Amino acid sequence: MSIYNIKIMNKPHILLFSLLILQQACSSSIDSHTIASIPEASGISFCENSNTLVVANDEGSFYEITLQGKIIKQHNLGKYDLEAVVCEKEEFIFAVEDGALLQVDRSTLNSKLLKIKGGKIKISKKSGIEGMTKIGQYYYVTLQSKKKKNAKFLILKRGENYAKVVNEIHHGIIDSAGMQYIDKKLYIVSDKKDKLYVYNLKKNKIQKKVKLAKFAQEGITFDNKGNVYFADDDGAVIKYRKKELRL
Repeated sequence: MSIYNIKIMNKPHILLFSLLILQQACSSSIDSHTIASIPEASGISFCENSNTLVVANDEGSFYEITLQGKIIKQHNLGKYDLEAVVCEKEEFIFAVEDGALLQVDRSTLNSKLLKIKGGKIKISKKSGIEGMTKIGQYYYVTLQSKKKKNAKFLILKRGENYAKVVNEIHHGIIDSAGMQYIDKKLYIVSDKKDKLYVYNLKKNKIQKKVKLAKFAQEGITFDNKGNVYFADDDGAVIKYRKKELRL
């Protein structure tokens, strides 16, 4: 320990003041990157065909917003705990925490619940779905986990009336809360760790870790202009340039 650190430790009032300054700086950083206020934002996805974002929340609602954060549509789908979303050309696919996909037509907003079947893992509130992305024809969902040994993806194939588990992959990332596959890379956020992981699916290992500011990361997506967006469960959508995060 340096002499400077010893002096600080011996003066609690100085230490407290330093911590308060650091906390304010982190809060200010998040505020400057916040583009929208959305209650309990739990998942986010970029809609390429409309150049918009769709945001899911824990109370069964979704919001479609511009890339600048203006809300252009809001709709409640029912009593669902929505944790993630994938935006497709004609539909939204939401992940429901306790084990289902919710298919929603973008024009009519008609919905259909697809229960998840198969697999060895029992999906429940304690080990529910937290994040989702689409790779090819498959949907990858990640489950809530407090221990590395339980941290896994489920790979789902969507059917007409249900979604089937076709594989399980152990990834070892605690509290993986949201993810996005883009440019052959899988990006995973962990709320507990305040980190963004770049994950190599072929080698089944973490390639890179990026420290994030402290906020409640619940979802991640990228647009095609070099921006990355996070759904913040404390009630916000946060936007960064990829370069700011050294991605």
